[in-house]
Amino acid sequence: MEGGGSNAPFYRGSTAALATNPSAANGAQKGDREAAINAEIARVNNLPARSSYAIHRMKVLNKLRHLMSIKRTTSQDEELELLFASLSI
Repeated sequence: MEGGGSNAPFYRGSTAALATNPSAANGAQKGDREAAINAEIARVNNLPARSSYAIHRMKVLNKLRHLMSIKRTTSQDEELELLFASLSI
């Protein structure tokens, strides 16, 4: 069975750009994360609909999308990072 996700970093820009414009890094990171979530959703949609793995994975992916779309508290930021780390996407 194929492994899930990738170990690639979410931001692939130069560190100089990060140092001079941190908001650009946040935007690039958000875009990369959204792309990773969308790719994972497409992959999970190809799994059997009644699969407990697919159902759980979609719940987690939808939670990630929700957390990314709102202004987050510190605890929600931590939850978002933990979800990304646990999913390895």
